Amino acid sequence: MNVLVDLCVTPIGVGVSVSKYVAACERVITEAGLKRQLHAYGTNIEGEWDAVFAVVRRCHEVVHEMGAPRISTTIRLGTRTDRAQTMDDKIRSVEEKLSKS
Repeated sequence: MNVLVDLCVTPIGVGVSVSKYVAACERVITEAGLKRQLHAYGTNIEGEWDAVFAVVRRCHEVVHEMGAPRISTTIRLGTRTDRAQTMDDKIRSVEEKLSKS
C-alpha cells in the first residue's frame, strides 16, 4: 500500500537547535530512496507503507544514537484505494484551483 506521510521528529533534551537531527533524518530518507519534501516543520515522505515506516524507525534509531534521550514524533498520513496519488498530484491540484481564482 502506498502512503503519504508528514513526519516531524522532535528530539527532546538536546537544546534549542535541532537542525542537525533533521539533517540526519533527511539523510536516512534519501538513502532509503524515498521521495521526500522538506518543509519548515517536518518532511513529507511518499512510498510503500513498509519502506516509509522502516525509515521512521531508522530516524528514531539515528537520533537516539546522536545522543537524544527522548524523541516526540508527530505523523499525519494518508492512503487511497481508489487511485494512485503522489505528493506532486496533491500540490498540483491545489495550485490549479488557485490559478483559476
